[in-house]
Amino acid sequence: MASSGLQLLGFFLSLVGLAATVGATLMVEWKKQYQGKTHRVFEGLWMSCSGNVRTTCEFHQYLLKLPTEVQATRAVMLLSIFLSTVALLVSTVGMKCTRFMDGKAESKSTTAMVGGIMFMVAGLLTLIITSWYVKMIVQIFNESHRLQSFEFGNAVFVSWAGGLLTMAGGAFLSCRRCSRSQSAASISSNHLFSTTHPKSNYV
Repeated sequence: MASSGLQLLGFFLSLVGLAATVGATLMVEWKKQYQGKTHRVFEGLWMSCSGNVRTTCEFHQYLLKLPTEVQATRAVMLLSIFLSTVALLVSTVGMKCTRFMDGKAESKSTTAMVGGIMFMVAGLLTLIITSWYVKMIVQIFNESHRLQSFEFGNAVFVSWAGGLLTMAGGAFLSCRRCSRSQSAASISSNHLFSTTHPKSNYV
């Protein structure tokens, strides 16, 4: 039961991480800029918004005209979401609490491990591309001497959280040692019970 609990915990963490990654990808506050005291400008991976009290948003029209960090971050975030979605399906098949592949314990455990590894790769991609995006924004901010330049926004922190949660969940799902230790303990206890209570044959 301990291994099933770890798998459920890992699945839940990965699911929350995937939701956070999707939310961060759709958020508009990847970059922010304040012009004066009231006018604000936000730029995301898909649209940009600006305004004072009432904010107006518009989608990015031309992909090739976008900055390099926006194009790369958009592509890698979509790849991470795709990997997490596939990992979600794979780990569902391999989890002990599901009825898929019953009677094939070793194959089921391997499937769960593969799903967990895919989750960890997806989370690592999210962390790497988000950190690189922040590095580019900070570099541009310093080169422009803080004049009319953007700062990174709240979507960055949501993306970091999503990547960490996805990796943590994948680590729990891919923990085969926990499953093996439980199986070994069960086998040894059954063997001990059979030796201490031998069968008696009566004529």
